[in-house]
Amino acid sequence: MPYLTPWNDREGQSRVSVVGVLAGQNAWYAPGFGCTVAQDRPTFPEAADVAPAEDFPTTEADPAIEQAIDRAFGADLDDAARDQLGTRAVVVLRDGVVVGERYADGFSADTRQLGWSMTKSVTNLLTGRLVQQGKVALDDAGLRPEWTDERAKITVDDLLRMTSGLEWDETYDLATPITQMLYDEPDMAGYVASKSAAHAPGTFQQYSSGSTTLLCSVLNAKAGKGPNLPREELFEPLGLGSAVLEPDAIGTPVCGSYLWATPRDWARIGQFALNDGVVDGERLLPEGWMERSTTVEDVAESDSRGMAASWWANALPDGTLVEPSLPADAFWANGHDGQRMFVVPSKNLIVVRMGFSPEADDLRATQLVADIIAG
Repeated sequence: MPYLTPWNDREGQSRVSVVGVLAGQNAWYAPGFGCTVAQDRPTFPEAADVAPAEDFPTTEADPAIEQAIDRAFGADLDDAARDQLGTRAVVVLRDGVVVGERYADGFSADTRQLGWSMTKSVTNLLTGRLVQQGKVALDDAGLRPEWTDERAKITVDDLLRMTSGLEWDETYDLATPITQMLYDEPDMAGYVASKSAAHAPGTFQQYSSGSTTLLCSVLNAKAGKGPNLPREELFEPLGLGSAVLEPDAIGTPVCGSYLWATPRDWARIGQFALNDGVVDGERLLPEGWMERSTTVEDVAESDSRGMAASWWANALPDGTLVEPSLPADAFWANGHDGQRMFVVPSKNLIVVRMGFSPEADDLRATQLVADIIAG
């Protein structure tokens, strides 16, 4: 994946380029919204306040959990292999209690970490919030006024399940759509919407960060809150005080990639999903939302085994399991470079693993969950 490399930093402005190859742009910082890549400083409203929720209760981890976390951090590896594994944080939440937690040197419970594509699963929850309010329906179509061809049949559910059929390439290389969108487009959703139809909607599942960012522009067209959409509709109700979802230059949250939060707040997101959207007795998602969102549907062709509605599900339509070592009801959010958030409803368990692991063959994340269950 290309990375932004800073050139300087002054008054909320940095000069950045993609792996030192592409022409540089400016990255502009705004409180509550993080950094936005654009030639000129974008104009955003004041960030909506988000009051942090009361912290989770904590108990001392039992030896089995400590041993599982040891392995997740590579305690049995040499220094080079441990660095390659790159684990930065593990949080284990069972029955709403933190029963295991550890951070790498230089990181703490207060360090925001980028979830990359785990953000897509959070976008599912944001969509559910608007469905609960009656502002959006999963079968809404005609999502863009310029779509007067077959693309007019694309639904909100298609964008969630990545079955829109829009032409796309998720390969992180120079001049591919994903790189073009993230690093050179002021209106990312508009760029995605300009892509032609390569397949009939609902027939071909193709992993696409573009679909999720386009979805957030659709949600904003219904809700009209610009970069504050996730702060008002999700972060504040859940008390995600650390969460920052960075927008593009026109104020659309980059919902496929750019959510930062502390590992405990990532765990709080997982708990919200495990509870099917109920917080302190209040239902914030439609009843049964998570069951539907974690049910994989048959499509004619897919490049994403286990992809449901922007969550990865363990159970496939034929009953086989993606990860046989985990319970059938397990589901997870998955992000670049080793970000994982596992939810196991039958065990009332959330496991968050964060890291920088571009070269690790085995993140040990699935084994971490299996070990905790077995322990």
